[in-house]
Amino acid sequence: MAKTGVSGIKRVYNAFFYSLKGLKAGFKYEAAIRQELLLALVLNLVAFFIAESLAVLLILLILPWLTFTFELANSAIEAVVDRIGDEYHELSGRAKDLGSACVFVLLVLNALAYFLAILNFCDLIKF
Repeated sequence: MAKTGVSGIKRVYNAFFYSLKGLKAGFKYEAAIRQELLLALVLNLVAFFIAESLAVLLILLILPWLTFTFELANSAIEAVVDRIGDEYHELSGRAKDLGSACVFVLLVLNALAYFLAILNFCDLIKF
């Protein structure tokens, strides 16, 4: 059954503040979120120097923020699993591992994209 509650602009207004509350909790309790934010900011600055086309710049700007977003989701998964209990359960472990794998895949994609962009910038390869 669907939840009844506020709708329209009031729902959007509330959602905005719930999102801010989530970001605040992430920064307070999760070192990985703070690290991913710092990484995104640094990589975005680097992107403006090494990107030689708008398409490459967009990829280099978006990838770190996707990683940050998935880190938020991974932290949410971990919080829900940890709330259930401390005892080991195969599905709980699998959920946490899958969330971690999402972040790992994006970190690898970031490394690959920036590595290729740097090689292109240094004229070691050309696209």
